Amino acid sequence: MAKKFIDIMDTTFRDGFQSVFGGRVLMDDFFPAVEAAKEAGITHFEFGGGARFQSLFFYLNENAFDMMDRFRAVVGPDANLQTLARGVNTVMLDTGSRELVDLHAKMFRKHGTTTIRNFDALNDVENLKYSGERIVHYGLKHEVVVTLMELPPGCTGAHDVTFYEKVLREILDAGIPYDSICFKDASGTSAPQKIYETVKMARKMVPEGTHLRLHTHETAGVSVSAYLAALDAGIDGIDMAASPVSGGTSQPDILTMLHATKGMNYDLGGLELEKILEYEDVLTDCLSDYFMPPEATQVSPLIPFSPMPGGALTANTQMMRDNNILDRYPEVIRAMREVVEKGGYGTSVTPVSQFYFQQALNNVIMGPWKQIAPGYGKMVLGYFGKTPTEPDPEVVAIAAEKLGLEPTTENAIDLADKDEKKSIACWKERLEKEGIEATEENIFIAAACDEKGITYLKGEAEVNVRKISEMKEEKEESTSMANTSGSYTVVVNGEKFNVQVAEGEADIQVTPVDAAEPAAAAAPEAPAASGEAEDIKAPLPGNVWKVIANPGQSVNEGDKLLILESMKMEIDIVAPRSGVVRSINVNVNDKVVEGQLVAVLG
Repeated sequence: MAKKFIDIMDTTFRDGFQSVFGGRVLMDDFFPAVEAAKEAGITHFEFGGGARFQSLFFYLNENAFDMMDRFRAVVGPDANLQTLARGVNTVMLDTGSRELVDLHAKMFRKHGTTTIRNFDALNDVENLKYSGERIVHYGLKHEVVVTLMELPPGCTGAHDVTFYEKVLREILDAGIPYDSICFKDASGTSAPQKIYETVKMARKMVPEGTHLRLHTHETAGVSVSAYLAALDAGIDGIDMAASPVSGGTSQPDILTMLHATKGMNYDLGGLELEKILEYEDVLTDCLSDYFMPPEATQVSPLIPFSPMPGGALTANTQMMRDNNILDRYPEVIRAMREVVEKGGYGTSVTPVSQFYFQQALNNVIMGPWKQIAPGYGKMVLGYFGKTPTEPDPEVVAIAAEKLGLEPTTENAIDLADKDEKKSIACWKERLEKEGIEATEENIFIAAACDEKGITYLKGEAEVNVRKISEMKEEKEESTSMANTSGSYTVVVNGEKFNVQVAEGEADIQVTPVDAAEPAAAAAPEAPAASGEAEDIKAPLPGNVWKVIANPGQSVNEGDKLLILESMKMEIDIVAPRSGVVRSINVNVNDKVVEGQLVAVLG
């Protein structure tokens, strides 16, 4: 009897990179491994989309469309190249208009994509209708998705087999065109028995011959068991990655699954152990200089209590490292349970996983529900679609007050169509204003990446990857500087100080960072206003996203002075009372530390 052929998608170059390195791997460093994967007989790759689209512009100063073209050239015309899309969000963190959803499918088809896996984090089927239609319109294969996770212990109301049956029935009844169906568990928390029952349920519901897939992560330690349960239930395809970006927060390793199914009646993609070993050796060499966060390789028993997806976990811990607050990570993970429960049980996958993390971080840093992350607030208010269960009424009320928005039941894409800022004409005008050619690619880059997209297109983006060699150079430079005079910033018991060190026996001058003189390029002070001056400080480390108020301007309590970007959040810095802005002490794109003086109110 012939073994059942199981289609294998190699997620190494999309989800693997996202889960382990936060997507920060440069093209020239990994393409030799793509060639090795091709030689090993792999023909189905996840090669772009999801957060891996934005990460190239945000952190690598590379164009995702160029990467996709190059990938296609390496693997040839017959390979199945797959991307990840978030329904009406496509590869953006915000909802796209119909124009932008259409442009997404058109551009991804143009740049080498074969299949788009299309999901909605809320399992709101309304968000899959138009996006799925446009994918098929442009001749792409549409893999429609039901998103999975396990609820935190003690929580009930969604994410059981009955709930998934309801979602799948709505997809089928809606007549959404599809070529395959995927059950996607980004957190890797679903119990293997639930996976088995879900696949069995689906197999009975869908037409005979329908291709069913399972995607999961090893983050909670049950991925291999989940895949074996899915195979036993009749799944047709699974996703795996290659070492060293397999296991841990990523997908199970290809070699691990080949071993786990040894002696069983399955042929995993026709893959051979020795050829995969050679491929993994090349990949290991390609990535040898990249710093691998220890949490990326770990299986955590705490993840089902959050639940935190692998792809978002390392992206967030990398940002926490960048902002020197990684010590707060365990608190944030513990805080996520309440955020998930009160948020209506949207699946913990991008962008909802990011909303959960941002709100949990706010609750840890600023106090429970003192600040509402914009994405989380808009989600509970209905601006991204209908959540699986009703969000907590008290949290909804707080979100409405903080964001100045009323709850809505209108379809997310209809709301986006009414927003002129989400029109192609708006972004075309912005590009022309910046002197950037308004190609369809550039329009989509700007719409998907906002200000960071504009920064990239203007040639002003920076490379931010963590390489071991560069970290050693920084450490050596820091060590050599320790014996020289100059100006330094030091941290003592969590407080930051500027230190002026002079040669010889001169006095050492130490001042708190927030008392230091503003940057030379900062906006000048306005003429002194009546009333006592009040310092306004950054509540979190981050970057200055926008400066709204000007020195000399009269403001009321609650008026926005500037906006910081921290951990992919927009943090409003508002006036604590009525007064006159005496000074704005930072500029756009400045990096600030927690507690740094950013403005003075008179």
